[in-house]
Amino acid sequence: MSGATSRSIGPSTGFPTDPQGLVEHALATTGADDCVVIVTDRTSANLRWANNTLTTNGMMHGVDVTVVSFVRGSDGVSVGSVSGSASTRERVAELVTAADAAARAAAPAEDAAELVPGRDSPDWAEPPVPTDIHVYDTVAPALGEAFGTAADGDRVLYGFVNHEIATTYLGSSTGLRLRHVQPTGHWACTGKSADLTRSAWLGGATRDFTGVDPIGFEQQLATRLGWAERRHELPEGRYDTILPPTSVADLMIDAYWYAGARVAWEGQSAYSRRPTGTRIGERLVRPEVSLWSDPGAPGLECAPFVTAAASSNDSSVFDNGLPLGRTDWIRDGVLTSLLQTRHSAAMTSQPVTPAIDNLTLEVAGATGSIDDLVAGTERGLLVTSLWYIRMVDPQSMLLTGLTRDGVYLVEHGEITGVVNNFRWNESPLDLLRRFSHASATVPALSREWGDDYFSRTATPALRVPDFNMSSVSRAQ
Repeated sequence: MSGATSRSIGPSTGFPTDPQGLVEHALATTGADDCVVIVTDRTSANLRWANNTLTTNGMMHGVDVTVVSFVRGSDGVSVGSVSGSASTRERVAELVTAADAAARAAAPAEDAAELVPGRDSPDWAEPPVPTDIHVYDTVAPALGEAFGTAADGDRVLYGFVNHEIATTYLGSSTGLRLRHVQPTGHWACTGKSADLTRSAWLGGATRDFTGVDPIGFEQQLATRLGWAERRHELPEGRYDTILPPTSVADLMIDAYWYAGARVAWEGQSAYSRRPTGTRIGERLVRPEVSLWSDPGAPGLECAPFVTAAASSNDSSVFDNGLPLGRTDWIRDGVLTSLLQTRHSAAMTSQPVTPAIDNLTLEVAGATGSIDDLVAGTERGLLVTSLWYIRMVDPQSMLLTGLTRDGVYLVEHGEITGVVNNFRWNESPLDLLRRFSHASATVPALSREWGDDYFSRTATPALRVPDFNMSSVSRAQ
């Protein structure tokens, strides 16, 4: 975004201060006309394993600070944003000085707007919430049992668990004092035959590791490795294909990330009505389909207000602190909303609908599970994992990627073996027009994006009668 400068500054030194104190010190120190400060205290705990043995465990703690300075001039408002690790007032003062200087050196920001008026979170004064290695008190012993079972069956397990709690404090010169606690956990495990010729993957997201069952996921991996004892070679082509919720999540996250209103307005995406405009109000997919985000969605809870360290086509530092509620992106097959800042909303004459950190896909009337989709398939493929997904054509949202760790042949409602991997080419929007069957929606971790970027998703499994496996991949 023109008219804004952002950069990062290195690690902190000195005596630590509580996050609220860092916010208040930054606001008292700035020489800019206005200021927004975002302080995030993070703790994380992880376990990793390989060859049926725990290999590492660790704890991490850090405090990240972003200072956004706003300087008014005769021709507009200029912005400087500086981020860095900081746990002392001295370090925060350095960030403030740098942000103020960056704002004075910047051109006027095109997304300039009045800062969000003040309001308080009732828990503003509460300290950060930490995690620690005890989050795995029930998981770790069960892992040991799973390792023993795998070894007895000539299988080896590789994987990890990670849990993080981020407590964010957002303050502004207009009186915002907002706090949010975000727990984020995920697990992933790859099972291999002892000779390493067969592999299968499972993964999931969790807020607190309650209900994560290593013994259960080892059993599922054992079943999949058993399916792979018989191998078939198939050519490229279009196949009746079942995508599990994890793979559907992979594809829906791309559909969401590319739903920026400004890019659509300028004719550069699959959501564009060319030459200028968006497709809001058009039926894009089957009428049973709805795609939505909600900060309060049970099990997928996320921040109920905007936090933006820098401006872009899809976010604006001027929007920091805007409240977030449920947003329907697609309702009953109709495109209802796109990712909107206040700046892009003024361009498109649509409501302000900022990004939200979760996503749910629902198909009205869909019930059952992926097992029911398999049972109803005469001949097709079950693709358990997608990988290395990349954009081919933004204007049609054509994606490409690979299959990995298990593509299985389904015959007469049963899985009869594993097949070779493929490169595929598909558009998520096309899939939502063409699928023939869907399961109930369940929480699902995207393998491609869930570990590091976007873990709060819930999706159904989908059966697509003509999924395009464009070429055979020799990757193992």
